[in-house]
Amino acid sequence: QGGRIKIIQGDGTVNPVPFLDISSIISSGNERGLLGLAFHPDYANNGYFYVNYTKPNGDTQVSRFSVDSGNPDLADENSELPIIGYAQPFSNHNGGNLAFGPDGYLYISSGDGGSGGDPGNRAQNIFELLGKLLRIDVDNPSGGNNYGIPADNPYAGNPDPGIKKEIWAYGLRNPWRFSFDFTENNLWIADVGQNNWEEINRVAGSEAGLNYGWRCYEGNHPFNTANCPPQSELTFPIAEYSHSNGCSI
Repeated sequence: QGGRIKIIQGDGTVNPVPFLDISSIISSGNERGLLGLAFHPDYANNGYFYVNYTKPNGDTQVSRFSVDSGNPDLADENSELPIIGYAQPFSNHNGGNLAFGPDGYLYISSGDGGSGGDPGNRAQNIFELLGKLLRIDVDNPSGGNNYGIPADNPYAGNPDPGIKKEIWAYGLRNPWRFSFDFTENNLWIADVGQNNWEEINRVAGSEAGLNYGWRCYEGNHPFNTANCPPQSELTFPIAEYSHSNGCSI
């Protein structure tokens, strides 16, 4: 979170020089910092890896870096290629996880922008990137960006230019960790609750355009259902627990 990626050897020792140190270009503390790391599936050949961090002004930045051409234990700190970024209205709920799916695309989790109760109703708004799981193609950039939109993203073919074509799923509060089960081809998302209910979502990795329900529901429980879609259009968690049983997931 402080901006350093370190290499731990098999015997438990830590290399004295960090693999990457970007502490000078991030903000950290509370929920901010260097929040996500993903190695390209072909890292052994191209040396690309991706990080998700909060900039000094608090906004989110996802960038690609490259390994040093002469030392596999060091990254080239001057190799940053900005991939995608977006503004964060508050200091919390940054999401921040990165992972390549079985399809080879990069998935990015974004929080709802922070504060409490999603005051901007951003998670339900497909015209914003916040409160979402994003899915982009880092190998085939297009449209003047350093990434492309996969043709099977749920809104890829929508003619409305305002709808964010990067969206894979929405209705998330602060999915700061998610992962793929490559054996079962499932996607698991841990979404932090507001004050009462923590939730775990599990869906098939190929299911696109799902709405996980926040801010309408916290877990399975109504939270703010004003102007919300019917329950039948929402995807509810496979598991939940209350704060009487534990803290934020």
